[in-house]
Amino acid sequence: MIIFPAIDLKNGECVRLYKGEFDTVHKVAESYMETALSFAEAGAEWIHMIDLDGAKSAERKNSEAIIDVAKNTKLKVQTGGGIRTLNDIDYMLESGVSRVIIGSAAVKNPALVKEAVKKYGEKIAVGIDAKNGVVATEGWLENSDMNYIDLAVEMCENGVKNFIFTDIEKDGMLRGPNHSMTKTLHEKVSDFGANVIASGGIKGISDIEELMKNSVYGAICGKSIYSGTLNLSEAIKLCKEK
Repeated sequence: MIIFPAIDLKNGECVRLYKGEFDTVHKVAESYMETALSFAEAGAEWIHMIDLDGAKSAERKNSEAIIDVAKNTKLKVQTGGGIRTLNDIDYMLESGVSRVIIGSAAVKNPALVKEAVKKYGEKIAVGIDAKNGVVATEGWLENSDMNYIDLAVEMCENGVKNFIFTDIEKDGMLRGPNHSMTKTLHEKVSDFGANVIASGGIKGISDIEELMKNSVYGAICGKSIYSGTLNLSEAIKLCKEK
């Protein structure tokens, strides 16, 4: 399993939210670059970077910082937030990003996903953020009427091979991810040869072990690293040993 340490960006700063609510924003680090370099020093190969301003405004806002990390560290960057057009995807991938996440646009413009996957293959991931099993969009400010499994199956049929799944109720709470929903999603998309990256709520090494037991492909860890409940190097070492 791959550990994806996370940086959420708002106005160029590293922040975290509770359950995706923007009025709970709080700064967790002084420098996105120093934070990224500390992740690399701990043994990370990937980093997960989200443009929170972009997710809310539906246009890229923190691309400069994300590209800075992609170009000036050895980390492979997986990023999302504000990605709404093929031009956005082209720009990020051509600027050194390794994987682009399509979130809201997967619900509102599935043709974009199909076009992007045709052009870029596994460099495209779909982010599925759900509350009570229903997909949320636009920085989690809007609810769709689509079940998270139904969206995943539709995206698999469009060729998507990587999914990031977040149970919004778990995000930032340090009470563990929704293992049941994550496992169900993994079992469904694995029939199509696709992978699931778990996100939201991961607290400690026991959560990593549970995800590994369920054959989940990856785990995004943010608040657990910043708060000290998860030792990043220990988690990476565990994933490489098994």
